[in-house]
Amino acid sequence: MSIRRKRNFFKGAGRIMMPAVIVLVLVFFLGAVSNLDEGRQEQALIQLEEALRRASAACYAAEGIYPPDLDYLEEHYGVIIDEERYIVHYEVQGSNLMPDITVLEKDW
Repeated sequence: MSIRRKRNFFKGAGRIMMPAVIVLVLVFFLGAVSNLDEGRQEQALIQLEEALRRASAACYAAEGIYPPDLDYLEEHYGVIIDEERYIVHYEVQGSNLMPDITVLEKDW
């Protein structure tokens, strides 16, 4: 193969390879963004559950009883629950026992 043919071959291959490389980079980028978003959503769920537990413990320390329900936590301890996004299971065992708190993300 002559030098001229080799140059033309590599020019043609470069024209084909460049869009393929760009598409590949975009696919990896979108995958990374998707994984980042999933991690952020999971972290928000964990933070809400921890905030509910801390507020319940603060209520017990200040008042000597655990909050009777979620509304009490929202009104008196500033906990904000995005009810469109999360389901919160809050089960009171007794006024002197830590409530069972579970936070789940709603499926769309």
